[in-house]
Amino acid sequence: MLKKRENMKIRVNSEIGKLEGVILHSPGPEIENMTPKNAERALYSDILNLSVAKKEYRQFNDVLDKFTTTFQVKDLLTDILSNDKVKNDLISKIYLNECQMSKNGRYMNELLDQPEEEIARQLIEGRIMKKDTLTNFLDEDRYSLKPLHNFFFTRDAAVSIYDTVHINRMANKVRERESQIMEAIFENHPNFKAKTLNPLNSESFDDKISLEGGDVLVFSDNIILIGNSARTTTQGIDYILQEMKKLKGKHHIIVQELPYTPESFIHLDMVFTMLDTDKCMVYKPLIMDSNRFLTIHLSIDNGKVTINEEINILTALKALGHDLEPIFCGGNSDSYIQEREQWHSGANFFALAPGQVIGYGRNVYTLEEMNKNGFEIIRAKDLLSGKTDAEKYDKFVITVEGSELSRGGGGCRCMTMPVRRKPV
Repeated sequence: MLKKRENMKIRVNSEIGKLEGVILHSPGPEIENMTPKNAERALYSDILNLSVAKKEYRQFNDVLDKFTTTFQVKDLLTDILSNDKVKNDLISKIYLNECQMSKNGRYMNELLDQPEEEIARQLIEGRIMKKDTLTNFLDEDRYSLKPLHNFFFTRDAAVSIYDTVHINRMANKVRERESQIMEAIFENHPNFKAKTLNPLNSESFDDKISLEGGDVLVFSDNIILIGNSARTTTQGIDYILQEMKKLKGKHHIIVQELPYTPESFIHLDMVFTMLDTDKCMVYKPLIMDSNRFLTIHLSIDNGKVTINEEINILTALKALGHDLEPIFCGGNSDSYIQEREQWHSGANFFALAPGQVIGYGRNVYTLEEMNKNGFEIIRAKDLLSGKTDAEKYDKFVITVEGSELSRGGGGCRCMTMPVRRKPV
């Protein structure tokens, strides 16, 4: 594992530049702190088996440790809570937002009196409600602070765009604390040198703004791809547009409309991810075939915006000088297989470097298609045991076990929040 770097300057100018730093969160009891009754409220369609999910995630984490510097949310959070002002500000903000602070001041003070490690644990895993009043006794909820069931998908709460960390206003209130924690980390932890932006602090704030990192792909120095989805609104995209207008020169935002259902289309990275400088993984029925979902090109030239409709993402990129070869999720012959593997995050790959990616091993037809296109298939357990040496291959996909993790509704890109990549 690489040594942690203090003052790591935020820089992400692509999806595929060699990864130098990434934030992760290993799933813990918070993903089991739910029942079938409240799973839907927690944004799950089913409850996960923690012991299996932890085993699969450990493999995923161990692979990343071999290639880059990894940071864990809980460790970073514990570090910043040693600062009394940061601790008080963060917990006050959380209680004001979630718990009607005027009615829960005593419970907030009890939390503040705990050691930093325990506070961090409870902020993520949840805080059990004390049944010491009639109101609380009759409350069907078990938690006064609800568990952050989705936090192992660190992609969504904050996104690095160039030298700035955008703190996202996510679509569902149950995830707001994730963004608050990430904002506190980037503003206070010595490991990072970061400029942060939060739409809540914008003069032009619109209550309809929502934006999640799974919908944002940084393609190059001047091109960003954004999904207009059930989680990212047009107002959220317009917020990014206003920030891009402040930059000098020409910039482009390519917007892809996504279906609101089924839930496997939750973000753009569930249907489109970058694999190499000239290759991408796509879910063909949505990205390549004719359908009713628009692709829209926002061009920004020194603050002036023009908007045009495009045939698809690839034609828009080609017109900008980037000719990509698509590889199809689920292969190219059977629409049933394509649909099944897309459902299990078959298009959701995460790049360690150009042509070197990581994804779920369960999507065998997708992997076969990648192999036909020059990617060596390396099982994570073979890499970690030393049986296979990834350095022997220019292009490869490392396959991690993900039968349980994929049931949470995301893939390897979803579980990573890059903070620094080398230029391509």
